[in-house]
Amino acid sequence: MSIRGLKKKQPKTFKVKIITVDAEMEFSCEMKWKGKDLFDLVCRALGLRETWFFGLQYTIKGMCTWLKMDKKVLDQEIPKEDPISFHFLAKFYPEKVEEELLQEITQHLFFLQVKKQILDEEIYCSPEATVLLASYAVQAKYGDYDPNFHEPGFLAHDELLPKRVLRQYQLTAEMWEEKITAWYAEHRGIARDEAEMNYLKIAQDLEMYGVNYFPIAQNKNHTDLLLGVDAKGIHIYSINNRFSPNKSFEWSAIRNISYSEKELTIKPLDKKAEVFKFFSSQLKVNKLILQLCIGNHDLFMRRRKVDSIEIQQMKAQAREEKARKKMENQRLAREKQLREEAERAKEELERRLFQLEDEARQANEALLRSQEAAELLAEKAQIAEEEAKLLAQNAAEAEQERQRLEITALKTKEEKRLMEQKMREAELIAVKLVKESDRRAKEAEHLKQDLHEAREAERKAKQKLLDITRLNYPHMVKYPQYSPTDSREANFDKGSIKLDLKDIDLKRLSFEIERERLDYLEKSRKFEDRLKELKSEIQALKLEEKQSGLYS
Repeated sequence: MSIRGLKKKQPKTFKVKIITVDAEMEFSCEMKWKGKDLFDLVCRALGLRETWFFGLQYTIKGMCTWLKMDKKVLDQEIPKEDPISFHFLAKFYPEKVEEELLQEITQHLFFLQVKKQILDEEIYCSPEATVLLASYAVQAKYGDYDPNFHEPGFLAHDELLPKRVLRQYQLTAEMWEEKITAWYAEHRGIARDEAEMNYLKIAQDLEMYGVNYFPIAQNKNHTDLLLGVDAKGIHIYSINNRFSPNKSFEWSAIRNISYSEKELTIKPLDKKAEVFKFFSSQLKVNKLILQLCIGNHDLFMRRRKVDSIEIQQMKAQAREEKARKKMENQRLAREKQLREEAERAKEELERRLFQLEDEARQANEALLRSQEAAELLAEKAQIAEEEAKLLAQNAAEAEQERQRLEITALKTKEEKRLMEQKMREAELIAVKLVKESDRRAKEAEHLKQDLHEAREAERKAKQKLLDITRLNYPHMVKYPQYSPTDSREANFDKGSIKLDLKDIDLKRLSFEIERERLDYLEKSRKFEDRLKELKSEIQALKLEEKQSGLYS
């Protein structure tokens, strides 16, 4: 067979791009493939066995549609693009996620899709619940909380809360992170699959979880209601309230669902009950509603039957896998605990080693300081010894000086006593001299008075003599010539002699008085000089006594 023949027999293909919540894949499909062929290829690539929850969704003319499994891919109304894009999403939701989601990949895909729906506000969630869900999402992504590794700001690039919640509360990103981290720290020891399952268990209790909403009307002109399809049945909502349905039809209570053009009819199992009819905007919407109703009803009935062999095997494998993971997690937890204990012990040993090194360093420093202190103390001891010797020498000198001062003090006392005695004697002499001076002064006064009286008598006698001479010998007044022959002259000479003798006595007396006065003055001056010398000696003795007291 030629190469050209082989080329002709190769089937024609077209490219598709499969977009999951967190990844993208491209495949080459044969032109004759049906939707199930492509779907099975994607499931095999993902390793997914719980295929009944999922489907391939595409958007055409603004409407989301699911790829039909029993028709060829190219025969369906799909976008004309290359490659053709399909979203691999959960089409049907379980009633109880913990019992129905067996594979870890199934659980992970549901977790990512529900998380995206909450963040995109397709599922309403209260602010408190969003913070708790965000903490489980962080636990699934980052593992156990480590304050040394997960520093403030590590969630800055993660989208964890709906924008509605962020707008509702005036909190900063740091405050939200602090709230999420407080919950996150309490999830320590929870594995990734367990954190994702806890997330889904909380989410499945939300009112809008797993519900597909379609606008409907009770007549052809108004669209004032919403029809919701989920795992439990069909629900009718008012246009402004997607939480509490006005009317519900459980799958077990529905006998038949059919549509004719835009009209869709729900017949209850109870034939007496009222048949519910409504109108949709397009025929395609009725087809999509019917498709979802059939799939959810099949799963509803399937859950209430005995599990097939395949499901039983999957559940057994899931239980074994959970047990194995549990044991593995326990082993890892023990190893982690042992490793943490070893790390703590290591840190404790390192801390103790560092402490011992620090203590050794401090001990060495203390030893060096002690040696320096010992050397310094030795120097101080030597200096103190020298100072002690010097002080002893000074003490001996001071003792000698003290003895000398005592002797000097004794001498000074004796001299002082003699000096005081001399002073007393001098004082006595001074008193005597004063008395003698007073007596001599009195005598001098008397002598002066006598001298004055004598001179007065002499003056009077001379005056009288002159008067007599003028009366008897007037010619002799001018020429005082005396004749020895004359008897009167003789008498006169006798009187003159008497006068001269009397004058001589007066002069002699005056001379003696003057001489005694000079002697008294000389003695007084000498006595004053002696008193000054005594005072100087007394002052010197007092100064020596003060100095002796200071030396003592």
